[in-house]
Amino acid sequence: MKYTRLTKEQLEELHPEFITFLATQTIDKKEWEDLKTNKPEIALQEIDVFSDLIWDKAITNVRFIDHFSKNHIFLFKCHDALLESLIVQTSNEDIDFFTTEGLEWLGNNLFTDAVTIQTGKKEVAENRNKEVFNIIENGGIISKGELYIKLIALIKVS
Repeated sequence: MKYTRLTKEQLEELHPEFITFLATQTIDKKEWEDLKTNKPEIALQEIDVFSDLIWDKAITNVRFIDHFSKNHIFLFKCHDALLESLIVQTSNEDIDFFTTEGLEWLGNNLFTDAVTIQTGKKEVAENRNKEVFNIIENGGIISKGELYIKLIALIKVS
């Protein structure tokens, strides 16, 4: 398995797609019920294959990921063979980027010595989706890239 198994709730949301998937495997409803009852390990293997297909499709379309922690913000722009990153951090332990106040503080102090911004690039030609999945699995949130785009523009202007 390349990723993680979809949860029961996720499978329920994707029920029509899962039925289509089973049909492509020539598994009808009666056979599926039989697999779940008599061969649960094979049923789980089918769910795992379906999970990987869904994750692969979803991750292939991801272009931006935001990951916040108390004193750091990691922003990623995901290309086909390259991940670009912006890392924003503060040494001020009183600031919490999870709060509105912390983000307002960041806006007011972005170009002071209290904030550092680093950029980075990583080539991922071999397994881009696995790299992106690892970021998401570790707390990254798929985004539209608004913060990344704004910060890149501010960095270039300054």
